[in-house]
Amino acid sequence: MAKDSQHLRVIVVGAGWAGLGATYHLARQGYDVTLLEAGAYPGGLVAGWKTAQGRSIEAGIHGFWYPYRNIFSLVDELGLQPFTDWTRSAQYSPAGLEVESPIFQNELPLPTPLGTFLYPRFQRLPLSDRFSALPLLYALIDFDNSDAAWRRYDSVTARELFKQYGVSARLYRDAFEPMLLVGLFAPGEQCSAAAALGMLYYFILAHQPNFDVVWCRGTVGEMIFRPWVERIEQAGGRVLTNRRVTEVLVRSQEPGGSSQNSKFKTQNSKVTPSVAGVVCGEDVFEADAVIFAVGVTGMQKIVSASKNLRQFPEFCQLMNLGAIDVLATRLWFDRKISVPLPSNACFGFDRTTGWTFFDLNTLHDEWQSEPGSVIEADFYHANQLLPMDDEQIVAKVQRDLATCVPAFGTAKVVDSSVVRLPKAVTHFAPGSYPFMLPGETSIQNLFMSGDWIVNRHGSWSQEKAYVTGLEAANRVIAQFGQGLPAPIIPVEPDEAHIQVARSLNQTLRQFAASILPDIWLP
Repeated sequence: MAKDSQHLRVIVVGAGWAGLGATYHLARQGYDVTLLEAGAYPGGLVAGWKTAQGRSIEAGIHGFWYPYRNIFSLVDELGLQPFTDWTRSAQYSPAGLEVESPIFQNELPLPTPLGTFLYPRFQRLPLSDRFSALPLLYALIDFDNSDAAWRRYDSVTARELFKQYGVSARLYRDAFEPMLLVGLFAPGEQCSAAAALGMLYYFILAHQPNFDVVWCRGTVGEMIFRPWVERIEQAGGRVLTNRRVTEVLVRSQEPGGSSQNSKFKTQNSKVTPSVAGVVCGEDVFEADAVIFAVGVTGMQKIVSASKNLRQFPEFCQLMNLGAIDVLATRLWFDRKISVPLPSNACFGFDRTTGWTFFDLNTLHDEWQSEPGSVIEADFYHANQLLPMDDEQIVAKVQRDLATCVPAFGTAKVVDSSVVRLPKAVTHFAPGSYPFMLPGETSIQNLFMSGDWIVNRHGSWSQEKAYVTGLEAANRVIAQFGQGLPAPIIPVEPDEAHIQVARSLNQTLRQFAASILPDIWLP
């Protein structure tokens, strides 16, 4: 490690997986790192906190899937044991139980995607409908997470894609759209086909065990983020909460190295803008580099407040991106209700809304000895639910739960928590890809991270956020030439038959492009 790295100041904005990941690595490399979080707790959307009665709540339950190799490596390095065993899951509709999923890694391994088609125990979906998805395999092979593939599929809706490839209406309604509602948080006609293919492949289709999941045995904030923050502070990093960025200080770098704090000209290629720090109200935090690690909505608020960032088209174009409303509820019942499986996804109760419910008596240590059931129910694309008052929401949640498990209908709710999260998660809408930012920006020492940032790793959700945080830290290290880069575990390689199919497809695409005129829409 270079001796002078302790004098290099880095500001990280946003204390979720991306921000904590970048801060932790840079602090351990000797950088002077300050992490600024707008909320009262580190953790962003996965931070947990206590109610006035001392009950633990959080902004929704977050699973940790089999391919989260970097997060699992981090947790091991921190010496934590926060997770449950691998759990089975179920899916419900207003008609009742639709499907139960096994623990796929315990089943006989089959070439992808056969295990995904054969092992789930569908109650009403015939095998013939499931096999109507086989033509869709071409799109999964063609979509290789490259920039060209994203641009090819991004302008198409997921629903159009599934229809084009002959997926049966029943399979789409009972399987694919529920996955979109709880994976991309929107119905198929509002989801980019590129995002749908990337999400489905990573979580479900790339390898048979990918759908296997563990859960935190308490809130992520308590079980992972708080000990992680302690390690950051032990390494010399600072974590400051209730710090909302109101301006970004940008200066121009003239040829020869002199800097100017006057208004810069982004169209002048001889002037290289650089960030000098950020402002939070009356507090100024000077920096040699800045990493943004906030969601789309948070970044849009920062751009709107910053007259300096608004001079850069790439940041103004972020206003073309959208975000989705989430509703997180937790209900305490007066008696124990037997829930067949601890994690459950639901569809068909509201036309454009998917939801999940979890038996916290099974998943969370805190509630194992609770005399009554503790249920977390989270709703995605919950636009029509957020205006309802708490009593209406709780009544609806109980009605929906009773449709899935009838015993909830006669139980009494003795306590409840309702958390509204407007514009909380990224909307991967058709046509959104060109407006998403890469990790590097036109400001030479300002870097981006988060689950909506364009990268080529191939991961999604919390794992992608953490990976992009490490990538941002590595960009800082590369720029200053001080410290060791963070190791990043790649996604598991494609199975051999998928690799062969993708190689052949790429060869055929290149050949077709060389002999056919470029007159068709991509």
